[in-house]
Amino acid sequence: MDPLILSAIVAGATIVVLFSGVSVAIGLLTVSAGFLIVFDGVRSLELLPELFFGKLDNFALLSIPMFIIMGASIASTRAGADLYEALERWLTRVPGGLLVSNLGACALFAAMSGSSPATCAAIGKMGIPEMRKRGYPDGVAAGSIAAGGTLGILIPPSVTMIVYGIATETSIGRLFLAGVLPGLMLVGLFMVWSLYSTWRSGDKQLLGGGSYTWREKFEILPRVVPFLAIIVGVLFAMYGGVATPSETAAVGALLCLILAIVIYKLWNPNDIWAVLRDSTRESVMILFIIGAAGIFAYMLSSLFITQAIAEWIGTLDVNRWVLMFAVNIFLLIAGFFLPPVAVILMAAPILLPVITTAGFDPIWFAVVLTINMEIGLISPPVGLNLYVINGIAPEIPLKTILKGSLPFVACMVVAIVLLCLFPQIATWLPNTVMGKPI
Repeated sequence: MDPLILSAIVAGATIVVLFSGVSVAIGLLTVSAGFLIVFDGVRSLELLPELFFGKLDNFALLSIPMFIIMGASIASTRAGADLYEALERWLTRVPGGLLVSNLGACALFAAMSGSSPATCAAIGKMGIPEMRKRGYPDGVAAGSIAAGGTLGILIPPSVTMIVYGIATETSIGRLFLAGVLPGLMLVGLFMVWSLYSTWRSGDKQLLGGGSYTWREKFEILPRVVPFLAIIVGVLFAMYGGVATPSETAAVGALLCLILAIVIYKLWNPNDIWAVLRDSTRESVMILFIIGAAGIFAYMLSSLFITQAIAEWIGTLDVNRWVLMFAVNIFLLIAGFFLPPVAVILMAAPILLPVITTAGFDPIWFAVVLTINMEIGLISPPVGLNLYVINGIAPEIPLKTILKGSLPFVACMVVAIVLLCLFPQIATWLPNTVMGKPI
C-alpha cells in the first residue's frame, strides 16, 4: 500500500481511537500494535517492550517528576495567594492594576510550578473573586486567569519543553532559554490588552485601587521571595554549568518542599503524602505517554510513513512560510483536542524533518509549537484551563469564560506572527548564553 494512503488511514484510526475516550497512551499503543500486526505480523510485537522501556531509559526524564514535585509543593500551599497579594499591594496604583497583578502573578507562579492548571487554580481562587468584587466584568476576570495560566507551559522550567527536547533530541537548556523572552513578550501583550480594555471601559473604580502602607507592602515579601530565589537558583545552576537539568530539578524540588514545610507549616504527613502521591500520578501519566509515543513513532517509521510524508512535503513547490502556516493550522487543530504532551510526542517525529528541511530552527519552532498548545488550553472542546476556571468559579458560565479569553487568544496569534517576523526573540538568548549550535 502507498505510504501516503496508509498515513491517512493511520491518522483516521488514531483520531477515532483517541476520541473513543481511552487514555492517550493506551490509544497510541492500540493503534501502533494493530498496524504492526496487520503489516509486519505478530512477531513484530516482540520488539515493543524493549522499545517502550528504551524510550524511558533516559536520565533527562528524571527532571519531569522532579519539576512536578516542585510545582505540587508550591500549589499545595498559599504561595499562589501570597504572590497575588504581594503584586496587588505593589501595583494597586496602576490603572487596571488588579488585572496586571493577576497576570504578573500567573507568570511568576507558572515559572515556579510549570503547570497551567495549577496556575489557574492557585491564582484564580484569589484573583477572580477580588476582581468581581472591584467591578471587573466576569468575562475579563475569568478570561485573564485562564490565559495567564497557559504561561505555565512556556516560561521555564516547563515540562512541555522537556518533553519536546527528549522527543526531538534537542538541548533542554536551550529550550528553557528560548522560552524566556517569548514568555515575557506574551505577558506584556496580555497586560497591554488588559490596560487598554480597562481604559476603554472608563470605569473610575477600575482605573484606581486602594492604598497600602510601605509596611503592608514589605511584610508579605519574606513569604514570596524564597520561592522566586529557588527559580533563579535553578536556572543559574543549569546555565552556569553547575549541574544538569535533572540534578537542578531534584534540588529545586527538595528546596520547594522544605520551604512549604517551614514557611507554610506543611507538617501533616498526610499533606506531604498527597503532594508526593499526586506528583507520582501525573509523572507516571506523562512517562506512560512518552513510552507509548516511542512505539507509535517506531510504527510510523517501520511502515515508511514518516519518510514518505517528509519526502512528499519536500517535493512540494511552495514557499516555506506557506508550509509553516499549514503546520500552525495543524498544531492549532490538534491542540483543540489533545493535551500538549500528546501533540508534541505524536507530531515531532513527522514535523521535525519537515521543519529542518525547510530551513527553520527547531528551537524557534518549539516556542511556536508551545504557543499553539497554549491556545488549545483555552479553546473548546478540550480547553483544560476553561474547565479549571469553571470549577473554581462555577457561578460564571463557561460561555462567558470562553468569551473573555478570546482577546488573549488574539494576543497569542500576534505573538506567533512576531516570532515569525523576528525569530531572534526566541533564538537570541540561547545563542548568547550557550553559543550558536554547531
